[in-house]
Amino acid sequence: MSARIDRKFRPYWKNYVFQSSLAALTIFLLLLLLNLEHVVVIAAIGATAFIVFAMPGDITARSRNIIGGHLVGFAVGSLCALLPQPWVCLSMLVYSLAVGLSVLIMVTIDTEHPPAAATALGMAITGFSHDAAVAVVTSVILLALAHHFLKPFFKDLV
Repeated sequence: MSARIDRKFRPYWKNYVFQSSLAALTIFLLLLLLNLEHVVVIAAIGATAFIVFAMPGDITARSRNIIGGHLVGFAVGSLCALLPQPWVCLSMLVYSLAVGLSVLIMVTIDTEHPPAAATALGMAITGFSHDAAVAVVTSVILLALAHHFLKPFFKDLV
């Protein structure tokens, strides 16, 4: 079985290395600044970094989508966490509801951002905290700013 390497890699290898390195550096800086208490939410931010640095031309990489999507996911997940969950099966239903509602709201208000559904799930599981709010807001603003200012230097790698 032969390995398949993207045919754009050879002519744009510098972009591949540059953009991947910036993604790693951005996540490293965020991890230095943030409390790791909400790793589920931070994992969703990693997926956002992929979109910002590997797919900068995609509609889901727009600042509106990054910020709006994660704020929707955060709010919906936090609200769903308040619902009573006396049984495991009911917890699963609440977690699923958080994802479904966040998707519905994102597509309705034109802030589609797939990783934000993971933010909704993470918040439904862990519940609201000020640390999580700071983590999400700081992360999405930093990634949106990185996309805004660095996009002219990026190529779509996907």
